[in-house]
Amino acid sequence: MTEKEIYLAGGCYWGVEKYVSQIKGVISTKAGFANGNTESPSYEQVRYENTGHAETVKVIYDAEQLPLADLLKLFYRIIDPVLLDRQGGDVGHQYRTGVYYKDDEDASIVRESLQELQR
Repeated sequence: MTEKEIYLAGGCYWGVEKYVSQIKGVISTKAGFANGNTESPSYEQVRYENTGHAETVKVIYDAEQLPLADLLKLFYRIIDPVLLDRQGGDVGHQYRTGVYYKDDEDASIVRESLQELQR
């Protein structure tokens, strides 16, 4: 098993977390915030104080069972990755789409997945 970590933002983190947690190969998920300008913000701060954070789900997955490219394809099925600051009825900067990686080796996979979406 090869454990990897990726952060997915795509609207309400509860819905993203529920969906992703049911994908075979996902080991664990945790809803939270990413890519903002304050440390450890509360939900109220993110919603009302313009902290810059996005609602995000930390995903730990087995890359041997679930390659990142496949995980991203499944993620893109439940969101509209080209909408600006919204998903469905959720509107606001915290609902923007994002894929945040820790492993630099994942950068090219993320870029390729975005290029595929544009085709």
